[in-house]
Amino acid sequence: MNLAVGTGLESRCGRWVERPLLGEGGRRSSPNLPPAPAERPSCAGRGSPRLLFQESLHQLRACTMAGQAQSRAEPQQAAPPWGELLSFQYFQRVCPPGAGYGYSGGSMQGMRESEFRRLGGMTYLDHAGTALFPQSLLKEFTDDLSKNIYGNPHSQNISSKLTYDTIEHVRYRILQHFNTTAEDYTIIFTSGSTAALKLVAETFPWMPEGLGHPSSRFCYLTDSHTSVVGMRGITTAMNVLSVPVKPKDILLSEKNRVPAEEQNCMTPHLFCYPAQSNFSGIKYPLSWIQEIKSGKLCPIKTPGKWFVLLDAASYVSTSPLDLTVHQPDFIPISFYKIFGFPTGLGALLVNNQIAPFLRKSYFGGGTAVGYLAGEEFYSPRPSIAERFEDGTVSFLDIIALKHGFDALERLTGGMENIKNHTFALSRYTYAVLSTLKYANGAPIVRIYSDSDFSSPDIQGPIINFNVLDENGDVIGYSQVDKIASLYNIHVRTGCFCNTGACQQHLSLSNEDVKRNLQAGHVCGDDMDIIDGRPTGSVRISFGYMSTFEDAQTFLKFIIATRLSKSDCKFPSQTTTRETISQSVKSPIQNDHTANNNAKKYSLKTIISDMGHWNNSSAALKTPETSRAVSESAIPVYRSGSKPITVTNIYLYPIKSCSACEVSEWPVGNQGLLYDRNWMVVNQNGVCISQKQEPRLCLVQPLIDLEQKIMVIKAEGMDPISVPLEENTGREIQIGQSKVCAHRVQTYDCGERIAEWFSELLGSQCRLIRQSSDFKRNANQKHEKGQATTVSLSLVNEAQYLLINTASILHLKEQITKRLKDPLPTEELIQRFRANIVISATESFEEEKWTEISIGALCFEVVGPCHRCQIICIDPQTGQRNKEFLQTLFSARGRKTNFGIYLMNQSLCSSLPNILSVGSQVFPVLKENGEIPNPLSNEEKTSG
Repeated sequence: MNLAVGTGLESRCGRWVERPLLGEGGRRSSPNLPPAPAERPSCAGRGSPRLLFQESLHQLRACTMAGQAQSRAEPQQAAPPWGELLSFQYFQRVCPPGAGYGYSGGSMQGMRESEFRRLGGMTYLDHAGTALFPQSLLKEFTDDLSKNIYGNPHSQNISSKLTYDTIEHVRYRILQHFNTTAEDYTIIFTSGSTAALKLVAETFPWMPEGLGHPSSRFCYLTDSHTSVVGMRGITTAMNVLSVPVKPKDILLSEKNRVPAEEQNCMTPHLFCYPAQSNFSGIKYPLSWIQEIKSGKLCPIKTPGKWFVLLDAASYVSTSPLDLTVHQPDFIPISFYKIFGFPTGLGALLVNNQIAPFLRKSYFGGGTAVGYLAGEEFYSPRPSIAERFEDGTVSFLDIIALKHGFDALERLTGGMENIKNHTFALSRYTYAVLSTLKYANGAPIVRIYSDSDFSSPDIQGPIINFNVLDENGDVIGYSQVDKIASLYNIHVRTGCFCNTGACQQHLSLSNEDVKRNLQAGHVCGDDMDIIDGRPTGSVRISFGYMSTFEDAQTFLKFIIATRLSKSDCKFPSQTTTRETISQSVKSPIQNDHTANNNAKKYSLKTIISDMGHWNNSSAALKTPETSRAVSESAIPVYRSGSKPITVTNIYLYPIKSCSACEVSEWPVGNQGLLYDRNWMVVNQNGVCISQKQEPRLCLVQPLIDLEQKIMVIKAEGMDPISVPLEENTGREIQIGQSKVCAHRVQTYDCGERIAEWFSELLGSQCRLIRQSSDFKRNANQKHEKGQATTVSLSLVNEAQYLLINTASILHLKEQITKRLKDPLPTEELIQRFRANIVISATESFEEEKWTEISIGALCFEVVGPCHRCQIICIDPQTGQRNKEFLQTLFSARGRKTNFGIYLMNQSLCSSLPNILSVGSQVFPVLKENGEIPNPLSNEEKTSG
């Protein structure tokens, strides 16, 4: 990547505005980098948090419209070199006033070694998703459980009394953490902040429409979590109007002041906003709470009394919240955001002034002092907490909170220190990211922020951005995530359960979001670019255990990785064609095939063994039928172009293990016979892939059809065999597993093979097989039109994966340049774990096909294969090398597509189909598709 230090462009709400560049003596040398500490004014000198936020929003409204040309200023002074920017000394120099790195009494490295050693070489940057628990918290909690007996708190025995008293102590500890008391607030334990929000929506004293008096309104900031917006489903059912409010409109809300004669109206309204946006990290002013409750700020013009729900789940993970200064009526929190453990436990802090007015219809165990089963009589408990905590609370998890508070205080000294530490890291990272430019001056990242990271009072430790190429086009977030994973960097991508902020910063209209949904994009998928526009972004976030090395590693990754498509030039098609015949031998003759232990059986032997496979309902089409189909659809090549043939066939009996190469093999309705019929799972029944355990590639399964067994080999282990015939005895354990979120029915292959794999991998694991009577159907997106449902084995996406040797050679040339070391073509083919390898003339021409015929078989092309880290694993050694995915990313124009997925077309006969090496391949072009003529390309490149 060719980078140049650029000028002062910064992103505001997804748009770029110019900032002045100052040099020495008060002039900034690069955008957003503050001057030396002695020269900087304090945060207090810049005004109150609300004034800072007002200034930020006024600037936000002044942003240029999306699509306008981005203005750039000439640099007045060059920024420091990359070595200095990434140094700890520079980090300390630009640390803003009030922010401090680390905690007194111990080094960050010491904390990481003692409390978070499990991180190893990982760079974890998703603390806004969840904090990480320290090892001492877990030890102290388990020690507590091992020394004490905690009974059900609703009983009266000694162990139950201990539980009850401990829970009450934890309630006081929580109130103390937020600097308040039981006289002002009540703690109601819930399953999380989402459950707390739902509780408020269900119990708030709403006044519905149509009763002859002013009705209630539920208002929420558009920059809110899904769980906040989802409250409107409950309010709508109660005939209460929901009103979204944009952040910039809050400052105009003084115009909504209610006339004095209407201020005595007591109709209750609820306004909900986040203390900190989980999208951009902006901290909305806590002063809004009192201003809205007093009527100084009104989200909308309507008579009544306003109550405030402060969504503090993101905020309190790294910032202190003082409830003696700011007193919202409701505060939902999730404790895993603070401590990392326990999960599934949250709380609703309720202001005691509003608590008596909450309405509750359902009552569960422990919430009633008395009721009648045969009559409508129920008397609730007087305690607000006990009245709303239906059933038995998660008392062991609540006890764990005590140890969470202890650990947090011991390791950091408190939330104020955490706020300053995390802001120092985010400020530094933001400043350097804002400086990164390509050689042509184009920014490398577009940061989505509503502040300039100048103060921890208005900005949390969250940075949201998209990576750009040198032309200013967004590189999809899923592609960035894949490359980051190669460096063991963990980030978050998508819209982060905050569609409102995502729309605001990415300039997505409501119609855009609906169109993206119709195009198949859903939350959490990898459809990152639709019609050339991003559907989401990348988010990094820091936590109390984050270090300077984490920030440095991330910045080095952004600087060092080749994210620009221009980094790799495409080789000429002439070179590719000329090397095909030299580099790829006939599969019957190449060395790998000759040395492969898999037997090549005669067609007669294979067909004789097909009794097991008859349920596949394969159809044997005549060559004449296949030829008629293909001749009517395939493009006509000029004379002299070579036919496309199958060069290799691979099956993978055990998912994520080594391939078994064959020269001919039967095909059924799930693909190649025995392909991915087995998989290795851990002690929890979860599938183990090469991503978690690269050594799986060293396991060699070999199918012996004559003896009806699968022989499994691995270096240093005695071979072991598994029968091919499915054991239907009663002693077999039938269970449920998942493959790519799909439920599959499997059975266990027994203790003997489990011990074999456990010894090989050094952890408890088992081998399971898909039950033959279970039918797993393909996703709808893999079907064409009204095509019949297609059955899958344990594959991830489709029945077959096809790659092209011309495409392999295209990529090989790029990788060889980067590795500066010869790379055997066969090794590269094995990395891509295809079922079918073909010898097309043009690289990547297979992506232009919609159907293909091979011999008597017809296949539907269902889409490209999006590659992951597995191609970085050497199939011979199990060693990783990230260059492979990075090269693919650059060579394919910032995508990781390689190869195409195929599905069987209708197979309806009991006779088997056979896929054979040497068979000719007849492609059908996509509508308006065009495969470049080999000769015309040769003439163009040679001329």
